[in-house]
Amino acid sequence: MPTDAENPMDHPRDVAEATTASPVSPASRGYGPVFAVREFRAVFLAHLLSLLGVVVSELALTVLVYGLTGSPLLSALTFALGLLPYLVGGTLFAGVADRYPARRVLVVCDLICAGCVTVMVLPGTPVGGLLALRCVIAAVSPVFTGTRMAALTDILGEGDLYVLGRSLLRIVSQSALLAGFGLGGVLLAALSPRGAITVTAVTFLCSAALLRFGTRARPARSGGDGGGALLRESLSGARTVLADRRIRGLMLLFWLPPMFVVAPEALAAPYADEIGVGPVALGMLMCAMPVGQIAAELYVGTALTPRRRSLIVLPVAAAGLLPLVVYGFRPGMAVAVLALALAGAGSAYVIGLDQWLVAAVPEALRGRAMTLLTAGLMTLQGVGMALAGLAAEFLPVHQVVAGAGAVGALCLLPLVLEVRRTAPARPVRTEVRDGADQHMTSG
Repeated sequence: MPTDAENPMDHPRDVAEATTASPVSPASRGYGPVFAVREFRAVFLAHLLSLLGVVVSELALTVLVYGLTGSPLLSALTFALGLLPYLVGGTLFAGVADRYPARRVLVVCDLICAGCVTVMVLPGTPVGGLLALRCVIAAVSPVFTGTRMAALTDILGEGDLYVLGRSLLRIVSQSALLAGFGLGGVLLAALSPRGAITVTAVTFLCSAALLRFGTRARPARSGGDGGGALLRESLSGARTVLADRRIRGLMLLFWLPPMFVVAPEALAAPYADEIGVGPVALGMLMCAMPVGQIAAELYVGTALTPRRRSLIVLPVAAAGLLPLVVYGFRPGMAVAVLALALAGAGSAYVIGLDQWLVAAVPEALRGRAMTLLTAGLMTLQGVGMALAGLAAEFLPVHQVVAGAGAVGALCLLPLVLEVRRTAPARPVRTEVRDGADQHMTSG
């Protein structure tokens, strides 16, 4: 594997270009300046490729496992294993994000995923091996995502460009979910499940190449104290991050709304059956929330200034789940789709929240904090889905979804007050540091 010593991006002219592209005045709007940063373009394309690879591989692997076993349980477990190992990987291996140079971490993570996917396509790989490899990919994912999130502060600075860059990656994530399953269906119509999985190995390798040759080499944030202390360093970082009252409140504000908002998605099929609609309507129910999120994020990112984005964080977070209460009246398709789109739009509060978290977390802990953030987010979404399914065993689906909206809103009220109480006395900095003087990561 190439080392981090040589890279075309290391030349002074490229450093100057990345640096001069970063500063953005508080009044600047739109995503154009983010794409003007060469390194971000490489990260963006790598993110798109790896996401499509993950989505397609999940679909193809589910079909493959079902074809080998005929077991709906094992097929469903394949999807579940995409969420459960996040907590393990994000907690036990979070120290990797700060201990090693980010570009190296990102490239190695992509290569590990490509290797796992390559072994999956071998005809002799048993079902147990397929599920174990799925777990490895899921455990690597929070380390990759957390490292990349921390790296964006080095590529884009800590101001508005970072916020808009994170917003773009979220938009890509939502869009990839919509496009990825469609692409997976097309691939499965043309190829065998193993053939479709082979395509995803190529996407991981292309992502690794983009990150290796499209981003600069930067030193690690912290050197650690030896390989044997990685677990202790990861757990210590998690304790330090969560012990801070301000950071803990911001983390929970990232985690709790998604935990409740997944209820209608988890129960979309049962609700479609409850109101007597077909597969097309079910697809609309599944797409409404991501479409609402993408539209709102684009609007907030392009039409609002950083100050206004900051002002809407707490009100939108507090009210974002309330549209789900409409489910209590067992609405028809039109009203249900509108409610889901509004609930998706409520997630736009995270654009301003991103800036608050960057300002609150010390640079030396940033990689571990972002990895922990990713692990908690995915784990609690899985818990939310499981709790919604359990509740639907005893209550009508529409009542479960409405209850998730109401209970979630009530839980958020004290959290919003806590975040407001811990707000810094001075406004959050929006100026951007010189990228050439920053430590670590790329990707």
